[in-house]
Amino acid sequence: MTQAATMMRERTEGRDFDGSAKFVFEGEGAMMIDAAGVRLADEEAAVTLTASPETFRAIFEGALHPTSAFMSGKLSISGDMGMALRLSSILA
Repeated sequence: MTQAATMMRERTEGRDFDGSAKFVFEGEGAMMIDAAGVRLADEEAAVTLTASPETFRAIFEGALHPTSAFMSGKLSISGDMGMALRLSSILA
């Protein structure tokens, strides 16, 4: 998960993210992204994305588009779908 947090910090550097999102890595823990930045934590968020570590790795590395992951059932999303769409532009 620390590698995922590093990748997310690099992708969000210089970008404003005015919401809150939680990435739940099944069996490993959670990562938060909000106005304060990216950190390993499990807090309340406007949107929660849940997937296996392998699925998130594929998304972060660009091998799997977030929309494809969601449509195939590899990624579940709960909460603010508009915020999830904004995250898609950061992840893709």
